[in-house]
Amino acid sequence: MGMSLDADLLDRWTKLAGPQARVVGEDLVRRYREPHRRYHTVEHLAAMLAVIDDLAADAEDLDAVRYAAFFHDAVYAVDGTDNEEASARLAETALPALGVGAGTVAEAARLVRLTGGHHPDPSDRNGAVLCDADLAILAADTAAYAAYTAAVRAEYAHVPDPLFRSGRAAVLAALAGQPALFRTPTARARYESAARANLAAELATLTVEQAREPGAE
Repeated sequence: MGMSLDADLLDRWTKLAGPQARVVGEDLVRRYREPHRRYHTVEHLAAMLAVIDDLAADAEDLDAVRYAAFFHDAVYAVDGTDNEEASARLAETALPALGVGAGTVAEAARLVRLTGGHHPDPSDRNGAVLCDADLAILAADTAAYAAYTAAVRAEYAHVPDPLFRSGRAAVLAALAGQPALFRTPTARARYESAARANLAAELATLTVEQAREPGAE
């Protein structure tokens, strides 16, 4: 399965960037297979690309959105604070060398940076598609959502439970507090209600676990 997925991703990459770009594609796949990753993996990238396919009609520059997907987690350090910036800079270096136009490079890099907060402007159609694809996992069914949360916890295995719970709860609460998790009409109709149910359930579980911690009021 793993090697087949790698081949599929490389095929998608060379169709997007051209056969001369294969070495860059192989490097990107290798990055998403780094051993410290548990969620930000080739499976996540493939899932994002599939959602982008579904939302293609909502994008203004579909190539830029797809380039951004390939690069958005290319640099991923669990304790890093500038992963998106480093990934965007990698795109700004790699894509011009492949002959990608300056406008597409700039847009792809902008979109990569946008995934740091998932707050596209209402008029930002490309940003809406990329962010919706990145967050689509929030609407997964019960088993897939449990696998997702377990993978995120595994990436942060070095963080003690109380710190992880408080940090995770803060992230989820910020997401849940947004007027809309998804920006494209298609994704909002397809994912919004399920994602909100998953967020509420996980937050409730975290709240119970926090209440059981030693010293909790």
